[in-house]
Amino acid sequence: MKAIVYDHYGPPDVLHIEEVAKPAPNENEVLVKVHAVAVTRADCATRDANRKSGALVTVISRLVSGVRRPRQRILGTEFAGVVEATGERVFGSTGFRFGAYAEYVSIKQSSRMSTMPGNVSFEQAAAVTDGGLNALWCLRWTNPHPDQKVLVYGASGAIGTAAVQVAKHFKAEVTAVCGTKNLGLMKALGADSVVDYTREDFTQNGQTYDVILDAVGKHSYRRARRSLNPNGYYLATDGLYNLLLSLWNKQVIFKIPPRYTKQDVVLLKELVEAGEFKPVVDRSYAMKDVVEASRYVETEQKTGNVILTIVPG
Repeated sequence: MKAIVYDHYGPPDVLHIEEVAKPAPNENEVLVKVHAVAVTRADCATRDANRKSGALVTVISRLVSGVRRPRQRILGTEFAGVVEATGERVFGSTGFRFGAYAEYVSIKQSSRMSTMPGNVSFEQAAAVTDGGLNALWCLRWTNPHPDQKVLVYGASGAIGTAAVQVAKHFKAEVTAVCGTKNLGLMKALGADSVVDYTREDFTQNGQTYDVILDAVGKHSYRRARRSLNPNGYYLATDGLYNLLLSLWNKQVIFKIPPRYTKQDVVLLKELVEAGEFKPVVDRSYAMKDVVEASRYVETEQKTGNVILTIVPG
């Protein structure tokens, strides 16, 4: 089968297509023919050994993924495809096992996988779990309740677009912070109010929130703390400093590694089918254009998700 592989850490150019052995599923696994896969921030960071995050994080990354070279040559976690044996359309996440940048992936039947929502394409289904699972994981730590005031910073990315919708599912009052071009999208996704960060600093407008979720790792608790209510929470999605800060500051929550479940994927499926969650796809690329797709993700300017189409149509 064809797969996108990399043999050493580096920029997107290290990725290339190669013929590799087709996975042989174990007794408790199924073989999925991959139709679409998301190109995520995590894929790019793993491929680059997290160099942008500093020397210490790079060392940790290599200890996890392989010191000299990657142990898992095939990246890709968020997939949608067809179970080879039954023809069932499925979607889900392989997590840190990766392996979905390929024509086939083998995955446990009990893992984070569900039948696909009936109202979306393979490309849209592959865009559900990255942001959706992250948003669920983060927001659940805040004991969600109706009328909770939630601000999502970086609301136009994969995690951000999902967080706006998941927070609305929990009946929160949601403020979305994004750039000018995505203001309309935020309203369409259900945000109660929108802040254009190019024109306004939300920390200076006098408003306070029960939850501030930094979906892109570009803000900080120090800047946001005056905008938090006394018992509020700052939810981080990136940064070693935030991880350390969360150990002693009860307002900062950054739990890693995240622990997603099959039930979480089923819930996301139900939300998509009910029209409460609309996966956002910025661009789709052919498998052969993975380098270009990865470069675009690294611009940090994508809206929602970037998808690779493995099987056209």
